[in-house]
Amino acid sequence: MLVLSRKVGDRIHIGTDIAITIVKLSGGTVRIGVEAPPHMAIVRDELKESIEREMNAASQPVTDIST
Repeated sequence: MLVLSRKVGDRIHIGTDIAITIVKLSGGTVRIGVEAPPHMAIVRDELKESIEREMNAASQPVTDIST
């Protein structure tokens, strides 16, 4: 893991298509902006697992329980 110290307004580039901007520092939180191509999903870590569960459930075949 690369750990960096940045100030408000500083940017970090990942490859040629992604830029992270430090937008605001307040107390113990950091607000960041992410610029990436529209086809790239950007998901907060705490939501990733629930999204993966929903995608897996949606891809499961539907069984007919009416009989």
